[in-house]
Amino acid sequence: MARPTEPIAPVDAPPDRRLSPRALGLLAAVALVAYGLDQGTKYLVTTTLELNETVPVLGEILQLHYVTNPGAAFSLATGFTWVLSIIAIGVIVFIVWFARRIRSLGWAVMFGLVLGGAFGNVTDRLTRPPGFGTGHVVDFIQVWGFPAIFNIADISVVTAMGLFLLLSLRNIGLDGVRVKDDRWKSELPDEPAAAAKKKKTD
Repeated sequence: MARPTEPIAPVDAPPDRRLSPRALGLLAAVALVAYGLDQGTKYLVTTTLELNETVPVLGEILQLHYVTNPGAAFSLATGFTWVLSIIAIGVIVFIVWFARRIRSLGWAVMFGLVLGGAFGNVTDRLTRPPGFGTGHVVDFIQVWGFPAIFNIADISVVTAMGLFLLLSLRNIGLDGVRVKDDRWKSELPDEPAAAAKKKKTD
């Protein structure tokens, strides 16, 4: 007589790998808006202002100051424009490849802002003087007390970093599910169960 086989323990289902059209659509829309605003404002600045010209918007608090930047933020790495271009292109390729894993709308906005900002500045490096891959980025926003002049692409990337911190602190995963921290549950006794046990032993 054959022995009954023991039931096989269920295997955890693999994570859902399906694409999220909503998240992908939102990511693409945010990236296009950020890129369009960046390139549109740069076009207006370069066609209406002279290089190094300053136009007050809110007195000295906010000014339009048209400059070109061969380096990164705060004019760092001015001699490595090609390296900065390659890094930016790498970021763009990674986000495009990684986007299929994103199902959270919050993370979609974050990656969309990074994608639009990176693509905006790399467009300058690839298309503006002095040449392909070494072009200078157009900066024009000057805020009183801030030590650098920046553009819409920079604002997009900085906003994305703030959103990244917010999502990380709230433990929201790429799938939009908030991960709860259960580390203390195994260390602290369950209060109702502990009270019942104590009453029974009295």
